[in-house]
Amino acid sequence: MARKLPRGPLGDFLKGYAKGLSPAELRVERDVHGINAGITSYTTPAQAGALADVLGLRPGVSLLDVGAGAGWPGVYLAERTGCRVMLADVPVDGLRTAAARAAAQGVFQTCTFVAASGTHLPFRARSFDAVVHTDVL
Repeated sequence: MARKLPRGPLGDFLKGYAKGLSPAELRVERDVHGINAGITSYTTPAQAGALADVLGLRPGVSLLDVGAGAGWPGVYLAERTGCRVMLADVPVDGLRTAAARAAAQGVFQTCTFVAASGTHLPFRARSFDAVVHTDVL
């Protein structure tokens, strides 16, 4: 049985994650950013790289990506730096997309996914070395 989405703006928002990126959107992403990383936000690869540098992301560092959506930039940061990433967001379809992207990019083993709101995260204090929340209101 198909899951019923809420009506109104929240339902419209969640539908975007359920549909994924079209071939045209992927072409635009490749033309604009030079990569296909599932960029679903305003954060550019250069900005994500700057976050990695400022936060000192590397193997052994744990990162929480709040509002991870379809995995941008969390999966990219895991791939680029080797850090461990916990991707948290409400749209489960987005997290499924992120998990598929992590598997395709060879970093699934360093990524964990949790359906949780940024206002009610199920983690103890100081569970992560760094936190990002790109494009989250």
